[in-house]
Amino acid sequence: MRWTADQVLALAPDSASRKAGSKLGAAGPWSEAGSSDEGTVWGLCRGSGSKPYQTVIDLTDSTGPAYKCSCPSRKFPCKHALGLLLLWAGESGTGSSVPRGQAPDWAEQWIKGRRQRAEEKRTTSGASGAPAGDPEAARRRAERRAERITAGAAELEQRLTDLLRGGLAAAEQAGYGLWEETAARMVDAQAPGLAARVRELGAIPSSGPGWPVRLLEECALLHLLVQGWLRRERLPEGLVATVRSRIGLPASADGPAARDRWLVLAQYDTADSRLTTRRIWLHGAESGRTVQLLSYGAAGRAPELSLPVGLALDAEVSAYPGAGRLRVALGEQFTPPSPVTLRPPGVSVAQATAQYGEALRDDPWLDSHPVTLARVIPTPDAGSWQLADADSELALPLTPAAQSRSGLWRLVALSGGAPVRVFGECGHRGFTPLTAWPEEAGEAVPLC
Repeated sequence: MRWTADQVLALAPDSASRKAGSKLGAAGPWSEAGSSDEGTVWGLCRGSGSKPYQTVIDLTDSTGPAYKCSCPSRKFPCKHALGLLLLWAGESGTGSSVPRGQAPDWAEQWIKGRRQRAEEKRTTSGASGAPAGDPEAARRRAERRAERITAGAAELEQRLTDLLRGGLAAAEQAGYGLWEETAARMVDAQAPGLAARVRELGAIPSSGPGWPVRLLEECALLHLLVQGWLRRERLPEGLVATVRSRIGLPASADGPAARDRWLVLAQYDTADSRLTTRRIWLHGAESGRTVQLLSYGAAGRAPELSLPVGLALDAEVSAYPGAGRLRVALGEQFTPPSPVTLRPPGVSVAQATAQYGEALRDDPWLDSHPVTLARVIPTPDAGSWQLADADSELALPLTPAAQSRSGLWRLVALSGGAPVRVFGECGHRGFTPLTAWPEEAGEAVPLC
């Protein structure tokens, strides 16, 4: 099965690349294009120089497509790779602009080289003889870090107490500098999770009407996290792992490997000045589990792992510790990602809110929970939008961020007033739709 245009464009690192790649998705600028049964696409694209750009794509890579282009662009994939994939996705194969055939030497050389390196890497990883670190030294380092975090948590608790004793109005008068200084203290204490939450507090006093209520809520959650760390010896094992994760301590995927056919439900990036984080939601066709992959890239660079919506892969995943265990690491993959017609089962609005409540019981700091709504209709409501349950009088409001995205109008157009199935994140701020399907049949439509 060939990819859809939406699945190809989901690979674009930014909107400019998406627009430029779309212009190259026609046969005009391409010559000597072709594809192989093994999952390789190649072609020559006419550019501004005297020589055409050599573009080749390997679709069999387990972490998503791999690209090689002779153009000077530093984006991955570049506009030429996107254009070639769009041209290939829109063709039927026989007599097309991207016919089946033998790859030219320049493409074949790159393909063989990268597959050989991948095999060597797998062999090296499987037979790694790297000596284990000194466990006693590791234990002492962990103890020293825990002591620093404890000291930082106690200091933060005192600052929260002083804030509430003096009144929340003082937070608006103090400005952002107070919070940034406190966040820096948490960084020094090696508690990046606490630092991030403190910085979020600093933005609340300028966030509009009702900010004192929001500030009090977030202060309460931060207080709860601090107390969770200070009294972690009294907590259940799963909750301790959650507290450690929220504090910012690293962990490894220690859960047993679970093999399934994983449907890619959604993929989206968030970025700050230092890091780009890619979140990929997967649904197991046999297990019914919904899990999340996280990958990272330096600021301004897209993460390497890319799994466009609508693809499925036969693979193993291992869960990270923590209540809920939604985050997983991708393990051995038995087939490359390929398009499918699978879709996750849906629930009602009432069931979705109940699931979020149950998730909060295990992780009180959870902002949202993944859920698929079975039959909902996007409906305007007093200047905002909501997803109304087609079979009841209940509805979920969309988050402010979701209402400002262009994906909202794609969802409205897909629905046309009829029920649709929607996957997204349900939280205390509302519902963020990420992917939708027509009710009866049809391909997944990414909304982010």
